[in-house]
Amino acid sequence: MLKLGIVGVGGIATMHVDNILTGKCPDIEIVAMADRKESRREWAKEKVPTATIFAEGKDLIESGICEAVLIAVPHYDHPGLSALAFKNGLHVLCEKPAGVYTLQVREMIAEADKHPELTFGMMFNQRTNCVYRKIKEMVEGGTLGALKRVNWIVTDWYRTQFYYDSGDWRATWAGEGGGVLLNQDPHQLDLLQWMFGMPVKMHAFCHEAKWHDIEVEDDVTAYMEFANGATGVFVTTTGDAPGTNRLEVTGTLGKLVCENNTLTFYRLESDEREWCKTARIGYATPKVTVEQVETDGENPQHVGVMNAFVKHIKEGTPLVADGREGINGLMISNAMFLSSWLGETVTLPIDEEKFLKLLNEKRKNSKHKEDKGISLSIEGSFGSTSQWTGK
Repeated sequence: MLKLGIVGVGGIATMHVDNILTGKCPDIEIVAMADRKESRREWAKEKVPTATIFAEGKDLIESGICEAVLIAVPHYDHPGLSALAFKNGLHVLCEKPAGVYTLQVREMIAEADKHPELTFGMMFNQRTNCVYRKIKEMVEGGTLGALKRVNWIVTDWYRTQFYYDSGDWRATWAGEGGGVLLNQDPHQLDLLQWMFGMPVKMHAFCHEAKWHDIEVEDDVTAYMEFANGATGVFVTTTGDAPGTNRLEVTGTLGKLVCENNTLTFYRLESDEREWCKTARIGYATPKVTVEQVETDGENPQHVGVMNAFVKHIKEGTPLVADGREGINGLMISNAMFLSSWLGETVTLPIDEEKFLKLLNEKRKNSKHKEDKGISLSIEGSFGSTSQWTGK
């Protein structure tokens, strides 16, 4: 059994605890939990009476009673606590996002690299989803031909004002470091680069407080370019009801459409580029057949990530996501912010020092929110396509 400590006992951690206690992660034992809120510590004592409870994550990490830690605290603290865990000889599974800005994540990665004997995982549970695994397989296997266009509308993240008022850290530059891009969309931004590679250019419009009384962005439209010239658009918000989650991927051999957990392939009989150059008719498109793509149907989500984490420690089998990969999706969201703040197109990797300078200006003017002691239930926090949408 892996002796696990959980740092941060908020909404998402309650789900992890339930998964472990109900036997879905049979090789994990919760031996410690930490939270700064007394109400959460009381909950932890009742839920896992055999666990040692701490007020500070630092004390849990330095206690010596754990073999590994799950980091599930507000975003700014992910890198620091992860690095401290490595220094104390602990394996780390970190909730998304890896951090708020790439420079702090680079420091975390540098510390992880000093301890190659330790496992570093990131909670990118959407990589376990059969439809996204299949898309990656088809893109990398050449089924779609050369990539031409990636359009993703992710607007099923609806959040009420009560959600944003529930924590003093939520939706503030000082406490959270961002809004929909940093809380709800890290999974999609990770999947974007995981399936299609990193964009090389970005021009984004991040609308702050458009639909809610908050400091940060709750409505984003971004244009991107990839190294081979492919283009794309990413649209997201927490203000649309009903929302949409639709991904369209166009290549020279056809188009994939992913929506409502269904994957449809519009397969071209001829490569579009060859057809365009050689066809002797002006308007006709290549012949197309429409087919539903079969997958293996497996989608273990968070349980899959956690069980793979344990197996990597015990047997060296692959992780769902290495923690070092967390910087990629964060680089994309940082690029969107930077482009919007500057009002110009930016290239990736971005000027990380400039980004941090502008972020710190926003943090300096961030308003303190009252902690109302609300602990949100995770019920209803899944998107329309059964995707985990954030903390």
